[in-house]
Amino acid sequence: MIVINSPATFGLTALLFFVAVFGRYVLFSLAFWWLFKVSLKDQFAHRAVQTRPRKAGQDWREIGWSAITSLIFTGIAVAVILAYQNGYTAIYTDINSYPLLWYPASIIIVLFIHETYYYWLHRWMHRPGVYRWVHKTHHDSITTSPWTAFSFHPIESTLQAIIIPALTFVLPLHITAVGLILMIMTLSSAINHLNTEVYPHDFNRHWLGRWLIGATHHSLHHTQFRFNYGLYFTFWDKWMQTESPDFHRLFGEKTSKRITNDE
Repeated sequence: MIVINSPATFGLTALLFFVAVFGRYVLFSLAFWWLFKVSLKDQFAHRAVQTRPRKAGQDWREIGWSAITSLIFTGIAVAVILAYQNGYTAIYTDINSYPLLWYPASIIIVLFIHETYYYWLHRWMHRPGVYRWVHKTHHDSITTSPWTAFSFHPIESTLQAIIIPALTFVLPLHITAVGLILMIMTLSSAINHLNTEVYPHDFNRHWLGRWLIGATHHSLHHTQFRFNYGLYFTFWDKWMQTESPDFHRLFGEKTSKRITNDE
């Protein structure tokens, strides 16, 4: 891990982390946009969840908000590094410091806690007195795209960003596990905001797929507002009965075999 011991290394670290955070967002968003909106556009056109045209300039607005989000994520990441250097976090670098089984278990625990935190935070952000000031920026993207993934108001970005760093102070996490969790977060967000359902037919009823959020599930949140508050998984929506009653029907429609003129 980088050692911050001078203003120069502090500035360099901040710059490198911003490039890594914003670059990861751009890389995933651009890859999904190009793959499903350009390269495989014809094959996946019928899987577009929301057909309403996006607003003029929406891509650039989302990229702008995402750059601000990346700055906030960078500031918190640098603070965690400083805390680590001073022995305040539970991050470890020697894989043998804990049983190897702890490595995957720690990732699962963090994802569960993150999902729980986000679900209830998300419901709170939809309260009338909160929504306008915190969450409306994200919902300006009614028809989402991979660029929507990090498009948040700075208050929401901060609230979203604090949970995983907070866990590093109380939960032993290998440094690579932290990186893997952040990659999962970015990948999941890009898929969920793609507005193109990439999962196969009946995956919503598969033993694994029924618990994973995809483009159809999250697009319904952007259009209906009152349902589908989850981040990675559907279990809180199922337990709290906040899953959209239209989800399974719409998923089936979007993933059914396309009928062509040749058939």
